[in-house]
Parts: sequence; C-alpha cells; structure tokens
Amino acid sequence: MTDPAPAVATSPPSEVDKLRRRVEGLSRKRDESEARLRDLLTALLPLDDVLADTRRRAGSLQEARSPREAVSAAIALSEQVDAAQRMLRSELAQHDVVPVDVMGRVVDPAEMRVVGTEPHPTWPEGTVLREKLTGFRLGGAVLRAPRVVISVPGPAPEPEPEPEPSVTIAASGGKRAQPQRTTRSQRRRLQHKPSAWRGRRSRRT
Repeated sequence: MTDPAPAVATSPPSEVDKLRRRVEGLSRKRDESEARLRDLLTALLPLDDVLADTRRRAGSLQEARSPREAVSAAIALSEQVDAAQRMLRSELAQHDVVPVDVMGRVVDPAEMRVVGTEPHPTWPEGTVLREKLTGFRLGGAVLRAPRVVISVPGPAPEPEPEPEPSVTIAASGGKRAQPQRTTRSQRRRLQHKPSAWRGRRSRRT
C-alpha cells in the first residue's frame, strides 16, 4: 500500500487576487451591457424606416385630390402607425420591457400615478378607468409609472351638450359685430345721386 499524498496547504487569496477577480467580473458585465444596448439599437433601426414611410404616407393624405384618395391614404397611415407600435412593443419585450396592465385594477400608488378622477355608479372607488399615459416595467421594477384616471362614487357624468352655433365676433375688442350706420355726409351723397335727379326732372315735366 502506498501512503496517501500529503495535503497541500492552500493560502487564502490575497487582496490583489480579489481585486483582479472583481475587475474581471465588472468587465464582463460591461461587455454584456454594451452588447445588449447594441442589439437594441440595431433592432430599432427598421422602426426608423417605418416612421419615414409613415411620414411619406401622411404627405400623401394632405395631397389627396378626392375623398376616395383621402380615405385610402388615411387607412394606410393608420396601418403604418399600428405596425410601428407593434414592432416597438415586440422589440421592447425582447429586452424584458413590457407595459403595465392597469385597466380595471385597484390603484396601486407604488406603481401608478393618479392624474384624475371620474364618478362611476358601479365600479369600486379607486378602480382604474383609463390610462392617460402607458406605464412600462423592466423585469420586476417599474421603468415608467402609468398615469391613470380612477373612479369615485357618484353617478356617471352626463354627455356634454352639442355646442351651439357660434356668434360672429368683431375682430377688435371681442364684441358683437354691429351693422355700420350711414353717416350724415353719406346720406347727403345718396340723396344727390344722378338717378335721383333724373327722377325729379321727369316728375317736373
């Protein structure tokens, strides 16, 4: 039988070794972050192409010569906007950035910002009725808090009445435009028109 090899004594890592390992770890994290940022920016370049085409279609809408051309251009423009948003949302989701789902939930001050209230006859107080600004979450943290309108007790608001026909307003002073009165000198000139003199001469003869 052979005797077991004697255990080799190992000394704890020195402070220099600890610092070197820490620097190497930070360098790896920096490289990974730069790679993710580059991938994100590269993926967003096609979105710029879509927005450029959307701007072109918006110009076509303004230059439409008939209602049919205007409707066709408006539909194409709407489709372009939807496509751009879907592309952006999909790319954000690849990087773990997703919208915060708030509709119908009870308001959470930790991740939502209340910007308005509205009476509602059936929904519980503090329920999110609609979003003013979409919020986003990065992983488990809130990247941007959504701005929401919440319900309060009370009857539903009545629909706003249709606006009445506007009254013509004078350009200066903001007062109603009044018919201009004929001045005395203008009345005298009207009385001495040639047609009036011809009428008088015919009556004399």
